[in-house]
Amino acid sequence: MESIIAYFESLSTLSEQSKELLSDLIEEEYYGKGDIIQEIGSSCKTIYFITDGVARIFYFKDGQDITEHFAFDSHIIIRAESLFREEATAKGIQALTALKLIKINAAALFALFDLQSDIERLFYKIITNEYLSLTKRVEELQIYTATERYYELLKQTTLVNEIPLKYIATYLGITHVSLSRIRAGIK
Repeated sequence: MESIIAYFESLSTLSEQSKELLSDLIEEEYYGKGDIIQEIGSSCKTIYFITDGVARIFYFKDGQDITEHFAFDSHIIIRAESLFREEATAKGIQALTALKLIKINAAALFALFDLQSDIERLFYKIITNEYLSLTKRVEELQIYTATERYYELLKQTTLVNEIPLKYIATYLGITHVSLSRIRAGIK
């Protein structure tokens, strides 16, 4: 738990009281490879931070399993459209490797925002960073070639080889065959 508080402090200064209040909300959880963390059709009420491993946000379109987002060590993973609208979503969260994460109940966290402005400021920065990452991803899909998108993914983590190729292919917006050609060209 100390490592997540240290991570938070690297983003924004927190008072001792805020660190204690956050520590009280933090729970550590473990998942096995392939475990579903949040089911499709459920409502997101939890904010997760990956501390070890890889997770993904996914959905089904025309019967095909599509990966929308990967989260690696020190990344947040939430289904934002569900969390902020308090609605069920057609997306789920799945562990792709053995996974260790920190979870925080969103309602309890949001209640702290009115009491501790430094906590609100911290999560403003975290959500802003995630928004900027999402914007970058949309730009990559619109501007970059599939090969460039794959190289960008490789820059994010050394755990790419742990992710099944079918998930990487849908994340990049390409077929499994196209991904195989890109990977063959790298060697």
